[in-house]
Amino acid sequence: MKWQGRRQSSNIEDRRGEGGGGFGGRGISPMLLIPLFRLLFSKAGLIVVAILGVVFFLTGTNPIALLQQFVGGEPQYAQTANTPRSPEEQALAEQTATVLADTEDVWNKLLQGYREPTLVLFSGQVNSACGLASSASGPFYCPGDENLYIDLSFFREMENKLGAAGDFAQAYVVGHEVGHHVQKLTGAMEQVNAMRGKLTEVEFNKLMVRVELQADFYAGVWAHHTQRATGFLEPGDLEEALNAASAIGDDRLQQQSTGRVVPDSFTHGTSAQRVRWFRKGFETGDVSQGDTFNAAVL
Repeated sequence: MKWQGRRQSSNIEDRRGEGGGGFGGRGISPMLLIPLFRLLFSKAGLIVVAILGVVFFLTGTNPIALLQQFVGGEPQYAQTANTPRSPEEQALAEQTATVLADTEDVWNKLLQGYREPTLVLFSGQVNSACGLASSASGPFYCPGDENLYIDLSFFREMENKLGAAGDFAQAYVVGHEVGHHVQKLTGAMEQVNAMRGKLTEVEFNKLMVRVELQADFYAGVWAHHTQRATGFLEPGDLEEALNAASAIGDDRLQQQSTGRVVPDSFTHGTSAQRVRWFRKGFETGDVSQGDTFNAAVL
């Protein structure tokens, strides 16, 4: 997958090394400190601080982030934690930021009024509007704050434990989580959540399968349009994504972990279903063909 040298998203928040704590801001580059201090200790600065205080009181918006925007700084997503980054992890972070930028380009064109989500990099555990989560839960999307959460170590787990290696396999994961954000914006996620408690556990599990398969479809749609715009795929890349979709099918994961398969407990779909819907999105690029909720056959 050709990703080097292309635009990286600025919607990245680095919480690696925080252990789930911290304010969760993007941080300010040391190069911003001089103009920031000049601002704070001027008459204009006092007025700005007073205004920011009112904004924070009324909205809860991080005033530090607002100051950063005021003085014109760029998000320093790779430098907010003091833990040294290996070249491999730095490359993963940059690749992930590039993939997120590609999803922004695609969905801003396909979905009117698209709100770009923030992707939070974390390690170990993280606080979100959906509660405290650990790396063991894997990447996830939280509709409460419209953030995507990824511990980059998951990509090593994909390769070592699931046999799903490759940069496009990793990109598929990001595309899938962005697909959940699209579901939030289209109202599909709200409609599904409204059914919680009204269906039996088995029935709700089946509904969740349709949610996940639609996110797989949206990941395919993203890949379709990015390929047409940039030609970023190389030989073998599509197979990497299809292999990753297959590796995280409920049937395959249950067989590997317990030696038995319980279809009524599926919440993400079988390997075959996940491959089918990702491929459909990739081959058509047509958002209207991704209505998994009314599909007679998954």
